[in-house]
Amino acid sequence: MIRKLVLATLITIGVGTLAFRLSPSPRPTLVQAPAAPQSQIELKLPLEQKSVRFAVIGDNGTGEQPQYDIAAEMEAYENVVHYQFVIMMGDNIYGGHKPKDFERKFETPYKPLLDADVKFYACLGNHDNSDETLYKPFNMNGQRYYTFKKGDVQFFALDSNYMDPTQLDWIQQQLRESNAKWKIAFFHHPLYSDGRFHGPDVDLRNQLMPIFEKYGVNVVMSGHDHVYERFKPESGIYFFLVGNSGELRYHNLRHDSDIRAAGFDTDRTFMLVEIGGDKLYFQTITRTGQTVDSGVLQEQPKPPAENTSNPSQ
Repeated sequence: MIRKLVLATLITIGVGTLAFRLSPSPRPTLVQAPAAPQSQIELKLPLEQKSVRFAVIGDNGTGEQPQYDIAAEMEAYENVVHYQFVIMMGDNIYGGHKPKDFERKFETPYKPLLDADVKFYACLGNHDNSDETLYKPFNMNGQRYYTFKKGDVQFFALDSNYMDPTQLDWIQQQLRESNAKWKIAFFHHPLYSDGRFHGPDVDLRNQLMPIFEKYGVNVVMSGHDHVYERFKPESGIYFFLVGNSGELRYHNLRHDSDIRAAGFDTDRTFMLVEIGGDKLYFQTITRTGQTVDSGVLQEQPKPPAENTSNPSQ
């Protein structure tokens, strides 16, 4: 019988020898932890009437225990916050993309949320397969980029893997036509990042920032670097990076940043967001229930309207 060996080490101590017995390597069992009781929930959101509430996860689709731990915390907070949907920063499914992978890396960990009719809205990361656009629970409807509106908030999901001219024209048109009070863009590759492994995508920043500034985008959310960061406003826009809801790069943040407002790189996290009127409330939570960042952001002034008058008149 062929067995996988865990340990085969001989340690010599003086004239004697200590031998460790060979044993089979057990296959890890993923455990869906029970949701924490409401008495243990540390809530930083006001839960205003008619507010828009959602969660944010990124780089989550590992199918490993930390992802399941985050999912359990998300369930615990959903029982209190009753957020309506989740936006995903990409790398939704790592590795294989067979039905069993979607089950282990998405359907099983988030089953309590899916059963509660919480919707998930995904964008594509560099580890994702374009066929994910056809996966119904991701609500992409076969599109690499798309928009949807919840109350006074309009969301714009982009495909940062390939920012072609057609997509740039599309986002300009959508932002130009939007009358939403809050405009939130989300995509995988960050325009700003203090992560040592990847860092910011400067080319993408040069493509998108003039458009975001011109049409009054309020918030930009991304992933890719496996850390959490909140940045000081850039050109009046609020930036968040949530790339550690499954993966993690331990102690990967640079220490000499002058753009970071908050950062966390020692465990997995997810975000809760509530938008009511002219205020955005946020709370970032680890898989052990610790709040590592929270606060409130004020809606920014709108940019001047485009002058569409005929100069010859």
